[in-house]
Amino acid sequence: MTLNILFFSITIKKRYVSLEEAANQEMIEKLYEEHKDRQISMHRYM
Repeated sequence: MTLNILFFSITIKKRYVSLEEAANQEMIEKLYEEHKDRQISMHRYM
């Protein structure tokens, strides 16, 4: 009889975001939302 056992060890660490990186991400999300709104408004005109 053969017994094959495989173990995985997963470690999850919280990722700390710098203030600059958080501000950059917020700006990207804001620009994305504005662009999406612009696309929706242009689609309504057609």
